[in-house]
Amino acid sequence: MYPPKAGQEYQGFPTGYPPPQQMTTGYPPPPPNAYAPPPQNPYVQPPPPPPNPYAQVPYAPQPPHQGTPLRPTEWSSSLFACTEDQSNCCVTCFCPCITFGQIAEIVDEGSTPCALGGGIYAVLCYFTGCACCYSCFYRTKMRAKFNLVENCADCVVHLCCELCALCQEYRELKNRGYDPGLGWIGNQQRQQRGMGTAMTPPLNPAMAR
Repeated sequence: MYPPKAGQEYQGFPTGYPPPQQMTTGYPPPPPNAYAPPPQNPYVQPPPPPPNPYAQVPYAPQPPHQGTPLRPTEWSSSLFACTEDQSNCCVTCFCPCITFGQIAEIVDEGSTPCALGGGIYAVLCYFTGCACCYSCFYRTKMRAKFNLVENCADCVVHLCCELCALCQEYRELKNRGYDPGLGWIGNQQRQQRGMGTAMTPPLNPAMAR
């Protein structure tokens, strides 16, 4: 019966043997979609792709560092040292609007001209007699600009010692390199000329001849 005779290799199996499937497994064949992948849910989003380690990260500016604030500095001269600049002391004593106008122009960096600031001061002084209520704000601006210490409230200083406060503020500007008599533009031009002189190289005497 086995092996098959010549000419019977492809004509079926010899009688007495079961079919090959029942002989090898003994189980019925699996359904045709038994090994198919499970269907995907259309409402489930696929996982995102892994991040690219070579991708450029946009630059995000860092917030400014909140360090310890600087300690306020002392005034360069005392409140009652008016005689250190006698010419300014005389001008402030007889016409304080001039001194205030010069101070206001430097503190506001030219946005308030001397004539405008002095005119407002004179009008307030003539009609109300309380020009100190206006000038004390510029003392506050000056302290914030140069980080000056507040020994007493600015309004109290100008209310009790208006002329001495103006003289002290005028001297403070001079001691810091400003000339209030030149105005803001004049001080800027003087600073630019000073920088140009410092950057100009000296001439060689041999080349000058």
